[in-house]
Amino acid sequence: MSAAGSFDRTGLSPTAAIAEAAKEMRARGEDLIDLSVGEPGGPTPKNIRDAAIRAMESGATKYTPTAGTVELREAVVKKFRNENGLEYGVRQIIVSAGAKQCLFNAIHALVSEGDEVVIPAPYYASYPAIVRLARSRPVFVEAGEKNGFKITPGQLRKAITPRTKLVIFCNPVNPTGAVYSRAEYEEIAGLLEDGAFHVLADEVYEKFVYDDCRFVSLASLSDKIKEKTVVVNGPSKSYAMTGWRIGYAAGPEPVIEAMTAIQSHSTSNASSISQAAAGEALTGPQDSVEIGRSALELRRNYLYGEIISLKGLTCVKPSGAFYLFPNVSAYMSRSRRGGAIHNSADLAMVLLREAKVAAMPGSAFGAEGYLRLSCAVPMADLKEAASRIRAFAAGFD
Repeated sequence: MSAAGSFDRTGLSPTAAIAEAAKEMRARGEDLIDLSVGEPGGPTPKNIRDAAIRAMESGATKYTPTAGTVELREAVVKKFRNENGLEYGVRQIIVSAGAKQCLFNAIHALVSEGDEVVIPAPYYASYPAIVRLARSRPVFVEAGEKNGFKITPGQLRKAITPRTKLVIFCNPVNPTGAVYSRAEYEEIAGLLEDGAFHVLADEVYEKFVYDDCRFVSLASLSDKIKEKTVVVNGPSKSYAMTGWRIGYAAGPEPVIEAMTAIQSHSTSNASSISQAAAGEALTGPQDSVEIGRSALELRRNYLYGEIISLKGLTCVKPSGAFYLFPNVSAYMSRSRRGGAIHNSADLAMVLLREAKVAAMPGSAFGAEGYLRLSCAVPMADLKEAASRIRAFAAGFD
């Protein structure tokens, strides 16, 4: 199959497509509030920016080892040890140009043509796309609204077959904000331990948990699950570093070696400047993380209260990440001046046209009939967005 054929099966990331449409509207001077993008507002903390400047001024602008500088990988090792109770060596760490590249490298290292990859749905939009680019087949497990958007061990057991080579978990979950408790994860880990497959744990939202919820890393639950799990994380969300394009992964040394080989023939090393900044993020003052988390919890509380007050909508209160995922199926099969609404993509477009609020359709995440709304905008913007959504919803009465 040609490269073009592979991309025909995936297309542009839906999240990227909506974000680009919103940017175009803003460029035209339209008064748009963007709740579609998954990134925290505000600048990268000053100590991190200063570390990047020092790196540039000291001449740290050359190639680094493909897997990342030893200094940054050592910082990642310490982070996993101190925060997650996980012991890794430097050779079990890879640094990439964003957590998404870590996901890409890991999936391509672990699966082959015809293999199956189990993915709980709703899911991060790029998971199935990357799996298909690796010429493997995504197998979706429905994590329904009634179960708080979390799958059960029984569901997982039914999805695993002799062709399963990888199981992907995101915790906290993008797009729903669901968070697996230790007890829930222990049940799942017990099921995963003995299978002839690997596990990919996407934990990039680990710092954003609310209501006394506690994050637990899947790989920390037992030695057996750690031996088969690749943990993906990065500073992009926690330290407002999305544009720096830096992420990291930890896992079994042979898998990390394979990921490094793939990376060596694609992007090579991540930016040396971004690596220096990431090292400061992990080892420097952590005050900004809690400040950001607390602000997002307040915004989540506000938007959740606004959404559940709207007639016909239901919404599971998210325990993590920074999204709401309301059920908007009551608005399907309607027509508005902005267009006919047959599905969540139509609704997102009509909302954009009429209310000038950008949101992501649930179909982008394998969940038709939902919208993803980001809370990671200034409170003033969030209040204005809620007002516009309320006025928009009133048009369905």
